Amino acid sequence: MAAINNAQIKTRNITDLQDKCGNIYKALKIISTKANQISVVAKEELNAKLAEFASTVDNLEEIFENREQIEISKFYERMPKPSKVALEQFLEDGIFYQEKEVK
Repeated sequence: MAAINNAQIKTRNITDLQDKCGNIYKALKIISTKANQISVVAKEELNAKLAEFASTVDNLEEIFENREQIEISKFYERMPKPSKVALEQFLEDGIFYQEKEVK
């Protein structure tokens, strides 16, 4: 299991999240929705890049290690987690959200 780098862990004040939209649960819903969107986009990008290396042959003898493919995968593994990116965007007012009006 990979070790957690303590320098990357940052404690957040819940009231900072709550002050942005008035409710902590709304804030978490907005952040999680944005994180899911970021995750889907990153996955689509990765799949598109890796599709270039896809082999149509199912023969094990012809499967080989491709350094470029490995580097692409490592790049995506090193990217910040979508939840962290979404949280930062939310705190910096980088996420537009609109509340539904209840009649």
